[in-house]
Amino acid sequence: MSSYPYDIIIHGSGPVGCTIALALAQHATAPERIAICGHFDAPPAPDAAGQAQRAPKPDPRTIAINQGSRLFIEQLNAWPRQSADITTVHVSQKQRLGRTVIRHQDLNVPRLGSVVRYEDLIGTLHQQLQTSGVAQRPEQATTTSPQQARITIISHGQRPQGIARYYNQHAVVGTVKANRPKTAWAYERFTRQGPLALLPHPDTPNVYAVVWCCPPEQAQALNDLSEGDFNRAINAHFGDRLGALNVVGKRHVFPLSLHAGPILMGPNTLAIGNAAQTLHPVAGQGLNLGLRDVAQLSLSLAPWLANPERDAQPFLQAYIERRHADRWLTAGITDLLPRLFVTGNPLVEHACGLALLTLDMVAPLRTSFARHLLQGLRV
Repeated sequence: MSSYPYDIIIHGSGPVGCTIALALAQHATAPERIAICGHFDAPPAPDAAGQAQRAPKPDPRTIAINQGSRLFIEQLNAWPRQSADITTVHVSQKQRLGRTVIRHQDLNVPRLGSVVRYEDLIGTLHQQLQTSGVAQRPEQATTTSPQQARITIISHGQRPQGIARYYNQHAVVGTVKANRPKTAWAYERFTRQGPLALLPHPDTPNVYAVVWCCPPEQAQALNDLSEGDFNRAINAHFGDRLGALNVVGKRHVFPLSLHAGPILMGPNTLAIGNAAQTLHPVAGQGLNLGLRDVAQLSLSLAPWLANPERDAQPFLQAYIERRHADRWLTAGITDLLPRLFVTGNPLVEHACGLALLTLDMVAPLRTSFARHLLQGLRV
């Protein structure tokens, strides 16, 4: 009989923590010996039609999930009922020639990704946990209590300790309504202040989620503008590809930085997702990288779960080795892009424009780049 209350304990009930709990439960002969610690909100009350009631206005807290991550969440039966597809991504650089358009046909997939509301995703994940057999416990104030499981997985939102980079950028997050929307198109526009992304919103076809990265003082000024002044600012910055843009609801400001720490945090204790690395939001790779952590870790631990009395260290070490290349390549891409386009050096800007044009004209290069953003580096 095991001397531990659990085989695996997971700290953090966000998307990464919930998905690793559900994925491991599928492989476990005794899912009740897996515990997840966190905060679990009661599900929203259903309306007369049996559907969860939702807020009447678009919520700015949305998440871009690539097609590979969506398939993984669907396998866990946790995909939200409402989402907005991304079938085309338009990448450009302000005031410079060169742009790239990535289409779902390039990779022979039904979509490049989807946008969901955070509250919808976490709601479906928590609902699936109710029937998974996984034990749910309130999160303690610290995760340094005596070991309660053979394996401890850290997936809470505390920053990892190790590598840190600060971009002198904050993100203004909100929603805008377009009077000439393009169905399932997403936009990434690089500027000297930072990237500006517009993503289709899951609630309304003509509404887009905005992530506007710029220096902190500019971000605060944009957040403080009246709606009319903000509309004029974003239309001048983005252009008229979607017609006139008008802000909807509140805006929020978040600081941006990169943090990466060791995966192995102690004896049989692993960090995954934001506990292992937090990324700049360019290209929307943060959660998707975390979900690739989940997929690989669940596969690595599946054989061990068949006999958890064995030493777990070889299985954990195999996982760490498999994740190394994808983790650092993705972190490198998301670290380079927001710094490269803000140099203000005309030679660098022209080179970036040429690179975008080359990607657009050379299909194999464009496909290779897009495939990494969709499914990561596979080894």
